[in-house]
Amino acid sequence: MPDYQIAPSILSADFARLGEEVDNVLAAGADIVHFDVMDNHYVPNLTIGPLVCEALRKHGVEAPIDVHLMVRPVDRIIPDFAAAGASYITFHPEASDHVDRSLALIREQGCKSGLVFNPATPLSWLDHVLDKIDMVLLMSVNPGFGGQSFIPATLDKLRSARRIIDTSGYPIRLEVDGGVKADNIAEIAAAGADTFVSGSGIFGCAEEGDRHRYDSIIARMRAALAG
Repeated sequence: MPDYQIAPSILSADFARLGEEVDNVLAAGADIVHFDVMDNHYVPNLTIGPLVCEALRKHGVEAPIDVHLMVRPVDRIIPDFAAAGASYITFHPEASDHVDRSLALIREQGCKSGLVFNPATPLSWLDHVLDKIDMVLLMSVNPGFGGQSFIPATLDKLRSARRIIDTSGYPIRLEVDGGVKADNIAEIAAAGADTFVSGSGIFGCAEEGDRHRYDSIIARMRAALAG
């Protein structure tokens, strides 16, 4: 079975108790902390920056932190997130003037690098940079806000991305973000994804009326992935 990894998006967490929220989802079996950075410029929302990433590390979070940059330009902020403790840094190719340079910068800073594809962004951006990529992230919603529904056409795009990755021979993870829930995660995995970002699908679905207990919802996702 593929090495499936679940990545709760803290965009949907309770920010008044963020450290506790992250501790709880990791204790419940999550693998990666997904960190959404929005600048109210590339996307119509404003979220969090390197200081919050650094605060999570100081709090004691040791799991990989997957920083998804929805900002323009990207190069200026990459070193700040690397210094703050990011493990992965991914960005949208449209937001960089020099995609190859931005990917190289991420790796030079000691992080794993990746490209993010909006629903209408073609995968052809991958053609000449696969050797510099550790993660391909497909957006299954339009970026900017949590709680949106999964766009079904993403399944075909996932299949295409999986073929590209498998043909390349590089150990690239294929991540999907947007509308991922326990009731559709198996179908998404079957299309080729191995890393699953879920915000409201985890933080908004705690069982028994206690939104700070996530064992049950992550267990349901694991069970669906196991078939």
